[in-house]
Amino acid sequence: MAIEMRPREDGPGVPARTTKLEARDLNLYYGSFRAVRDVTIDIPANEITAIIGPSGCGKSTFLRSFNRMHELADGARMEGRLLLDGIDIYDRSVDAVDLRRLVGMVFQRPNPFPTMSIYGNVAAGLRLGGGPKPAALDEIVERCLTRAALWDEVKDHLGDPGTSLSGGQQQRLCIARALAVDPEVILMDEPASALDPIATLRIEELMLELRGSYTIVIVTHNMQQASRVSDQTAFFSMGEDRAGYLVEMGQTTTIFTNPREQLTEDYISGRFG
Repeated sequence: MAIEMRPREDGPGVPARTTKLEARDLNLYYGSFRAVRDVTIDIPANEITAIIGPSGCGKSTFLRSFNRMHELADGARMEGRLLLDGIDIYDRSVDAVDLRRLVGMVFQRPNPFPTMSIYGNVAAGLRLGGGPKPAALDEIVERCLTRAALWDEVKDHLGDPGTSLSGGQQQRLCIARALAVDPEVILMDEPASALDPIATLRIEELMLELRGSYTIVIVTHNMQQASRVSDQTAFFSMGEDRAGYLVEMGQTTTIFTNPREQLTEDYISGRFG
C-alpha cells in the first residue's frame, strides 16, 4: 500500500499539521444495531489521541475500525469512509493484512502468544512474512524490546515463555511485538486497565516516549490517564438509540478545563458516566 503524508493548514499563520487518520460520516453496525453514529474526526500524526466516554458508547468499536478488526465480528458492517494518509482503508484494493501491519493493536489484557518465547513473540509478525536473516532478526528483537522499555529486564531470559512475565511486562512485550512490524499507527484499547499503578505508569511513560515516532490512539476510562498522556481528546457519548457519537474533540487541556459542550463538562466532572 503506497501511502503519502499529506500536510494540512490549520488556518492563517498556523503551521501545517499532518492528519494521519480520518473518519467521515462513519456508522458502525452489528447486525441491525448501530454502535457508532455519524462520526467525522481527524486524528493528527505523531501525537497521542485519547478517546473517552461512558461504557457502551462505541469507543472500542470505533478504535477497532481503524485496522478493520470491527469487520471480523459476525454481522458487522460500516458506512462512511475511513482514511489512512488519505487512502480509504475499506477500498477493495487495500489488503487487511497489510493494513494491520501499518496499524498495530494493543488490547485491554496482555495477550502474548502462549506457546512462544519472549523472543518468539516479538519476532512472530516478521516470521510470518518470511522474516529477515537471524542476525537482523536478533537486532530487531533487541531494538523493539528496548523501545518497549523491557530489554534490560528480559535480555537474559529471551527463551522463557512470554506468559512467564508479570502483567505489566506482558503488556510491554505486546507493544514490542506491535513495533516489530514497523507500524505507523498504534491503537491501544484500555492498555493499562488490568495493571497495577506502577505498571500503569510504565505504560504511560512508554506511550510518551513513542509519541514522536508513531501516531497513538488510546481508549481509556481513566480521566487522569487521558489528561496525563494525550495531546488530543475526543469525547464520545451515547444517544437515546444507544449509538455512540462524537460530542467534541480538541486539545486535551481545553477539553479538561474549558470544553465547549455542557455534556463534556458533566462527564469530566463526574456528574454522569
